[in-house]
Amino acid sequence: MRFLRPNYLLLLVVVLSTITTKICAQSSNLTVNEDPKFQQLLSEKRKSNPNLTYNDRYKIQIFNGVSEVAKKTLTEFKQEYKNLDGTIIFNTPNYKVWVGNFRTRMEAERHLVDIKKKYKSVFLIKPNK
Repeated sequence: MRFLRPNYLLLLVVVLSTITTKICAQSSNLTVNEDPKFQQLLSEKRKSNPNLTYNDRYKIQIFNGVSEVAKKTLTEFKQEYKNLDGTIIFNTPNYKVWVGNFRTRMEAERHLVDIKKKYKSVFLIKPNK
């Protein structure tokens, strides 16, 4: 004697799977407990370094390489060129030192000529948004 016919077996599998999905479904309520100090820390970070965001301005890249040398290069640059701001950007696997925040290409190229005298691999970039 047959245990169950294939049609009944298929129907049984469909019914049981429908029942179990309704039993195992999760509710859509989610509660996130965020430390209030997190928002404060985030706002302080944004205030201290607003140049981390990408924008449509021109920048000059003065270094591309490992982290320690990038930090050293940025420190030396800030000591020599106090009127230009600089930042370190991580782009796997290298660290890049970007300086300046120029509205026009002409303004950036003026500074580029001066910076090329001190740094070897210097070039002009315009980061994407």
